[in-house]
Amino acid sequence: MPPRIALSLGDPAGVGPELCCRVCADPAVLAACEPVVVGNRALIERVAEQLKLPVPNQIDPPQSDTLVASTVTPGSIDPQCGAAALSAFAHAVAGCRSGRYAAVTTAPINKQAIAAAGCPHPGHTELLAEHCGGGEPVMLLYDPSIAVALVTVHQSLASVPASLSSAAIERVGRLLAAALGRIRNDSQPRIAVLGLNPHAGEGGLFGDEEARLVSPAVAALRAAGIEADGPLPPDTAFTARARSYYAGHVCLYHDQGLIPFKALAFADGVNVTLGLPVVRTSPDHGTAFDIAWKGIADPASMRAAVLLAAQLAS
Repeated sequence: MPPRIALSLGDPAGVGPELCCRVCADPAVLAACEPVVVGNRALIERVAEQLKLPVPNQIDPPQSDTLVASTVTPGSIDPQCGAAALSAFAHAVAGCRSGRYAAVTTAPINKQAIAAAGCPHPGHTELLAEHCGGGEPVMLLYDPSIAVALVTVHQSLASVPASLSSAAIERVGRLLAAALGRIRNDSQPRIAVLGLNPHAGEGGLFGDEEARLVSPAVAALRAAGIEADGPLPPDTAFTARARSYYAGHVCLYHDQGLIPFKALAFADGVNVTLGLPVVRTSPDHGTAFDIAWKGIADPASMRAAVLLAAQLAS
């Protein structure tokens, strides 16, 4: 039987409802899995009718959802939409943990809307860790042409150096190698570990984080049998030649990995959460309020996210 994949609706005022409707009618998705949209039924039906899209065959509305679908204004930041997105995600994750679903793919949420609804977390990754009882999730951005895993994520750039440790870098490297092994069916994926400073510190001229933190982590990865190189200078780590040689990159902070990834794979990239007991993927774009409910949202990244979730779940 194909895996059942929960598609949490995301922010009702964003492109999530349209993307869910489109993906649930996609032949490639239907051949790979059984998609179930988790969210407010009336809202999904309203968007489908407005855009003349088919209503998904399976919808799983959370009992805790209190959204009044008729009052939602597309493209607006609304606490009730934030609450609905949180309710859908919690219900989908609970379904994964109970075995009802094999994985969850999350449509985009709006950070301001979930904050207005009382959520203390900045996004899905941190929320998933809470729903799973804790843990240290790792963010992987994946596309066949480029894969980046982040050691630090949503924090100020000034706070990054003090947040790094050899143990954290090694853990991300291990999770990245394991994930790439599953996705690409490669028992020995070669990974690159980036330096923090320009030119990877230039032998200590621009900082000591490479020698003090990165090199010991790379040595530990190699001792564990993982093909790892580093610390590599960040400004040359993503050339075409480097990307053909390395299966993935360990990046030390958010923009070090996300800028090259989105420059190369914005349309089809997938966000994967590693290190937790639930398989979770998502598109690598946001709620796109400017085009919400207009019928022009590109479903490519959402489709890729569902297909990758089905692959990982299988």
